[in-house]
Amino acid sequence: MAELDCGGACGSCNVEGCGSRTEPPAPQGRANIKHIIGVVSGKGGVGKSLVTSLLAAEMNRKGYKVGILDADLTGPSIPKTFGVRGRLTADADGINPALTDSGIKVMSVNLLLPQEDMPVAWRGPILAGILSQFRNETNWEDIDYLFVDMPPGTSDVFLTVMQQFNLDGIISVSAPQELVAMIVGKAVNLAHNMDVPVLGLVENMAYFKCDECGKEHWVFGEPQGKIVAKRYQIPSYVTLPIDPNFARLCDMGKVEEYDVAGALDPIIGQIEAVAARKEASEK
Repeated sequence: MAELDCGGACGSCNVEGCGSRTEPPAPQGRANIKHIIGVVSGKGGVGKSLVTSLLAAEMNRKGYKVGILDADLTGPSIPKTFGVRGRLTADADGINPALTDSGIKVMSVNLLLPQEDMPVAWRGPILAGILSQFRNETNWEDIDYLFVDMPPGTSDVFLTVMQQFNLDGIISVSAPQELVAMIVGKAVNLAHNMDVPVLGLVENMAYFKCDECGKEHWVFGEPQGKIVAKRYQIPSYVTLPIDPNFARLCDMGKVEEYDVAGALDPIIGQIEAVAARKEASEK
């Protein structure tokens, strides 16, 4: 075989088996992430992305450096909730995340698409690969808490996050119906099987508070959160109301302005506690 002259342009070379071939290294991303918290749900439509947004906003108010990785790749809603628009930029190290009004860093596939309503019709292995890139090739810089907004269910993306992200814990989001409570158990049991702590349960849309009389109406029946938390040994649970102000602020991209009035404090306490234990063990 005749010896070929090598011009060093490996990217455009079609010669296979060349011993001189080198591939450019993948960007590593500038990142120092202390703690990663997954927010999960057994089924869609229970407000998981809203809870992710509220937790991130509350932790940001407490002075922590916070980021959100929107892992719901085929149904991303985090950019809309925070009013983040425009294409992301990149440098030699990796992708630069978007910033919300209060400084929360956001990575979402919708910020990489030419149009925000363009569908993402990718199969499981591609989704898992993209998710790993978002985690490892993003310039998160210094982050105290990275919240991962997971897709519903326990499919490929869920397993990728569980196996590769070294989670400090997960928060499960549900609605009051018993059927949904049963589905909660699937995600929680899988987390237990993979030795990932379940830190809290959020029972969303649990009640509606009347503007006129102030009475709480449990429109979906009595809350199940306490029972479910006890059944699956979840250390904290909270209930959130049906509040039209939620939807209004999310549509406006102003979710950071919503005041949860301490409703999430029990779960935030669990997040801070597991973080403190981890930091103490590393000293």
